[in-house]
Amino acid sequence: EMERRLSEALRRHVPGVDRLVRFDRLSGGASQETYRIVVSAGGSERKLALRRMPGGVWSGGDAEPGRAGIRTEAELMRLAREAGVPEPEVVAVLEESDGLGEGFVMEWLEGETLGARIVRDESLAEVRPQLARQCGEILARIHSIDVGRTGLDRRLQTVSPRAFVEQTFAGYKLLRTPQPMVDYTARWLLDHLPEAPRTTLVHNDFRNGNIMVGPKGVVAVLDWELAHIGDPMRDLGWICTNSWRFGRRELPVGGFGDYADLFAGYEAVSGMPVDPAHVRFWEVFGSFWWAIGCLGMANHFRTGPDRSVERAAIGRRSSECQVDCVNLLIPGPVEVLEPPETASSLDMPRIDELVAGVRDLLRHDVMGATEGRLSFMARVSANALDIVL
Repeated sequence: EMERRLSEALRRHVPGVDRLVRFDRLSGGASQETYRIVVSAGGSERKLALRRMPGGVWSGGDAEPGRAGIRTEAELMRLAREAGVPEPEVVAVLEESDGLGEGFVMEWLEGETLGARIVRDESLAEVRPQLARQCGEILARIHSIDVGRTGLDRRLQTVSPRAFVEQTFAGYKLLRTPQPMVDYTARWLLDHLPEAPRTTLVHNDFRNGNIMVGPKGVVAVLDWELAHIGDPMRDLGWICTNSWRFGRRELPVGGFGDYADLFAGYEAVSGMPVDPAHVRFWEVFGSFWWAIGCLGMANHFRTGPDRSVERAAIGRRSSECQVDCVNLLIPGPVEVLEPPETASSLDMPRIDELVAGVRDLLRHDVMGATEGRLSFMARVSANALDIVL
């Protein structure tokens, strides 16, 4: 049914499309669905991408609080492209009559989006040292978009630093899962709020994993669903948050660069100096915000409708973000405890042996025998079993 509706929508909205050849869902995106589409156009094949609400939902124009809404997301990508930000061209925005939910179709761009590969892949070794400066330049262009002239001030929420901290903290309290480090960090943030920052368009999820990278650098900026109007240094702090370094902790900007290069790129395009202390506030906030965001993913898993193991696995990663808050706010030496030896058991095999067996099947057999989202979900499931162990 989706294939039929998608085929009809593409022929209706995208000039030159004759028919839908195939489509498949991509692995990334826990909050939105992304599909790779191949169409026939004038006798040759053309690749496109579809981004839509999970399950093909149509909200009737009412975006979820704190989110831009997927049609506004398409408009943001169009405006960013005009401002010189690398973006795919949006070729069609879905209508309710298409029966596919809210979404849009954009051109397909080639590049790497998986953060772990961006920081390690040998094919990107030459361009990695340039990425931090490029990110600074791109963020300056995003922040230069005139929210009044473009009408974004009527489509996006304006959020002050205080409101952002208080709203995030209030959402955490509703989850009813006390986490002492979250409470401690909230108090620190409220005591160290930036004084009278300027207000601009904020991408709000600009990080390694939401940029597409190719051999020449950043190919596209993705996932605009959390955009708002607020303090632009939020974007600089977020890309420096440890969760998005993918194990390369020594390189604070996305796991591929240094603060100095990020700030230099931003200052060169914007003409405005960057205060490192101001960025550090938002780096602390980033770990605080994502610690709570992970708990929210766990709540979605518990309450549905999307009970994906991906949400459950992300939920348990809140502890990592809280450790990052400790390292930022309470630095100092620690004693790492050795894990206890596995206790003997009369059970044959033991529970941990059963779990490890299923984990190894997923990681070594299912992942290699599948591709796309199924292979990705096998990896996530194996990681979830590591958490159980």
